[in-house]
Amino acid sequence: MVVRMNNKELFSKWLSESGPEGDIVLSSRIRLARNIKDIPYPNNASDEDLLKVNTLIQDVLKDKDKVKLNYLSIDNMDELEKYIFVEKYLISPAHVKEGVYRGLLTNREENISAMINEEDHIRIQVFLSGLNLKKAWDKADMIDDLLEEKLDFAFSEKWGYLSACPTNMGTGLRASVMMHLPALNLTNNIDRMLSAISKLGLVIRGIYGEGSDSSGNIYQISNQVTLGLNENDIIDNLESITKQIIGQEKNARKRLVKEQESDLKDSIYRAFGVLKNAYKINIEEAMELISNVRLGIDMGIIDNIDPLTLNQLIVLIRPAHLKKIMDINSEGKDNDIKRAKLIRNRLL
Repeated sequence: MVVRMNNKELFSKWLSESGPEGDIVLSSRIRLARNIKDIPYPNNASDEDLLKVNTLIQDVLKDKDKVKLNYLSIDNMDELEKYIFVEKYLISPAHVKEGVYRGLLTNREENISAMINEEDHIRIQVFLSGLNLKKAWDKADMIDDLLEEKLDFAFSEKWGYLSACPTNMGTGLRASVMMHLPALNLTNNIDRMLSAISKLGLVIRGIYGEGSDSSGNIYQISNQVTLGLNENDIIDNLESITKQIIGQEKNARKRLVKEQESDLKDSIYRAFGVLKNAYKINIEEAMELISNVRLGIDMGIIDNIDPLTLNQLIVLIRPAHLKKIMDINSEGKDNDIKRAKLIRNRLL
């Protein structure tokens, strides 16, 4: 069944819930790369090959008792709809560009998705709030098993699951956490920490993954190696390092209170004041101010705002969401005015 996104504003479930260590870890994600045996990878596939992949996957979805996911055709979406899904992290920026027979599988809560005919035939994703890697892995593994009952995935006894990108072979697993690390930045320790992480076989990216920046002190940290380790080893390693980063961020927050309390509170209250009163604001400034206010909430300096409101604003102030929610008909200078109005309304 093909369904289309309605006009009702809907937050993905992970944005509407708080999870373990949620004051620092915004979300956990598990992604599995899979390809169907004897069909070329999307970058070398013919239109007929891509149609075959699409058809085979839609056939699996007919068993609604087992696979409770809906199919959406990316090819049939308008540009705004596509980028709404990008901003929700359900599909990648690359997935909305040129191509045919591209699809998206997702559940109603939008904490499960699968990209069809992106770099690989299938990329399964599970998102959960907070530090929830193991639970996310269990869900992704279950979906993988259900699909593999009907689909013959490309697999090698030597190399594991085969992928269009060699770095995804083996388990095909990418585990990642999205972390808010303002105190490490304010205490000038972020570069040293990120350098240490890269030496441990992890990759650090910005808020929207590869090629994006760390806007609003938000970083995605994920495993780099998928070959030669099993899934539990990858997840355990990332979770262990994540807990160490959490400890460093918490210590940095304590130092800020001890050594710079008045300056810290001033910057937080000023940020809150600007967000509540600005007539216009661009996305870069908004992300910086949201980060400061979120830090103030997590440290108990501001106590009348739900932290989930700040999580949601991270997505809502993005261009596609802003255009949809605020009914913007064209690009232009009014975007910053509409963004400020949206933020003011959310913080009332």
